[in-house]
Amino acid sequence: MKSFRRGYERALEWLVIGLMAALAVEVTIGVVFRSIGESLVWYDEIASILLAWLTFYGSALAAAKRGHISCPELVALMPPAPRTAVTIAVEVLVIGFFGLMGWIGFRVLDVLATDYLVSLPSISVMYVQSVIPISAALIILAEVLTFGDALRWARAERAVGATADSAAHEASH
Repeated sequence: MKSFRRGYERALEWLVIGLMAALAVEVTIGVVFRSIGESLVWYDEIASILLAWLTFYGSALAAAKRGHISCPELVALMPPAPRTAVTIAVEVLVIGFFGLMGWIGFRVLDVLATDYLVSLPSISVMYVQSVIPISAALIILAEVLTFGDALRWARAERAVGATADSAAHEASH
């Protein structure tokens, strides 16, 4: 399972790197063309789409690395039983939220199938917005893959003087 998780993280890293590179190239091309007086009609729309995709897929990468927003310092100060209960509750809420987001995002795709990008009318908005259910599924998978580590951390006996740094370090692994 650990090798699958590492491969999953690596695939998400490459996806995010690819999106960052594509965004950097697209923005550079847009700036060059704009500076010579030949603005590209699709530049702004595609840049905003790439940025949105980078955000959604980057969130999946953060989830896979357990680097999303949390309060590990506060949770680390709890005794093991409440820490375990809070960890389980948080995981259930996160998975539930992204399950709902993915389901609604998927349902909306049919509505968007008849809409097209303004600057590139051959591209359906449905394809652009597919990032929502796809990234939701990727985040859920990341949460499931890292749940065992989070549970082990929550159940571990902690020293009374647990520092914020050690709690953050433990929560991120």
